[in-house]
Amino acid sequence: MGITEKDLKVNLCGIELDNPVIPASGTFGYGYEYAKLYDINILGTFSFKGTTREARFGNPTPRIAEYAGGLLNSVGLQNPGVDAVIAEELPKLGRVFHKPVMANVSGFSVAEYAEVCERLDAQEQVGWLEVNISCPNVHGGGAAFGAEPESAAQVTRAVKAVTKKPVIMKLSPAAADIAAVARACEDAGADGISLINTLPGMRIDLKRRAPLLANGTGGMSGPALFPLAVRMVWQVYEAVRIPIVGLGGVMSAEDVIELMLAGATAVEVGAANLVDPFACRRIVEDLPRVMQKYNINDLNDIIGGAHHG
Repeated sequence: MGITEKDLKVNLCGIELDNPVIPASGTFGYGYEYAKLYDINILGTFSFKGTTREARFGNPTPRIAEYAGGLLNSVGLQNPGVDAVIAEELPKLGRVFHKPVMANVSGFSVAEYAEVCERLDAQEQVGWLEVNISCPNVHGGGAAFGAEPESAAQVTRAVKAVTKKPVIMKLSPAAADIAAVARACEDAGADGISLINTLPGMRIDLKRRAPLLANGTGGMSGPALFPLAVRMVWQVYEAVRIPIVGLGGVMSAEDVIELMLAGATAVEVGAANLVDPFACRRIVEDLPRVMQKYNINDLNDIIGGAHHG
């Protein structure tokens, strides 16, 4: 028996995905640039660029640096703001992508998160809201909302109060206890958890004797992060009952299977898209081969499978 399309389907917070592969926010724009390269409807869905209330120009350049295991980025949530996303980006996206899309939301106050989520929740194309709580709380001393359970729960409650669609809270690996943060989000009504976001890192330019990135620090992504992602997805799976979207350094179909065994229902692919624009298509097309190799008939059977292996 060969692997059929049905065997790749997973259900993420009540919405069926054709497969668990999701390009991660900030690595896939609003989809239409990649749609010039291949039919992006092959994807489960994708998470579009992190959206804030106001337009943001992002950080000064240089804002990308390489290292042996991946990339550092300090793009700084550059985006045109929620009004322009709804008026301009979503209609363009809708012409090339015919499935529900994941809206990624960032904010600098609880009120901003709630307002942006409420606006995007009303858009027909949006299937899920992915709420990035790795942003600094400008009213709360600058610590990330996702650093502590209580502040993470506060954002979750505020967003859930004004939205109808599934809310997935995206957690920072810099949290002291990521399982406690995930539990707090679940208790506050979150429908899912995605993890991990990037980890703060730095490179120094030897000639200038100064940080390579104009911002000083940047988020580490790429394959060096993968074992950390596996460990944290594993921990969060043990702590919550809601679905998990796993991400962090995913480069191959084997990586997708590994994160699913750790507990992920779906898997996001980030830095790989920047190295190879066809990465997600390649991973989707390779999944049936890897499933056959490891005697997997249905992806749903392996979610969290390593916990009772």
